[in-house]
Amino acid sequence: MFKVYRTAEFEKLMNKLLTKEEQKRVENIEEEISEKGFTGDTLGFKFLREKRISGKRVYFLVYEDLKSALMVSISDKKAQQETIDKIKVYLPEFRRLMEEIIKST
Repeated sequence: MFKVYRTAEFEKLMNKLLTKEEQKRVENIEEEISEKGFTGDTLGFKFLREKRISGKRVYFLVYEDLKSALMVSISDKKAQQETIDKIKVYLPEFRRLMEEIIKST
C-alpha cells in the first residue's frame, strides 16, 4: 500500500482545471496508485508518471522506498512538455517535501 499526498499547487490546479466528474476520476487514480504504486505512463524516470483524464494529464511521483506518492501537477496536452520539464527541475524539492510529510505523519 502506498500513501498518496497532494501538493498545494496540485489542489489549486485541480479546482481550477477539472470538473467535479474529473476530480472524482483523480480520486480513483489516487486509489489505484495506493493499491499498485506504479500505474500510468512513465515520463523519463520510473517514478515520474502521468494519467490522462479527458485530454488533460495528471502528473505524480511514486517514491517506492517511502511507500508513498505525490500528486504534483495537471496540464493539457499543449502544455505537457513544459509541465514535465518544470517537474524535473523541482524533483529534489518534491523529494524533500515528501520526506517532511512522512516525518510529520
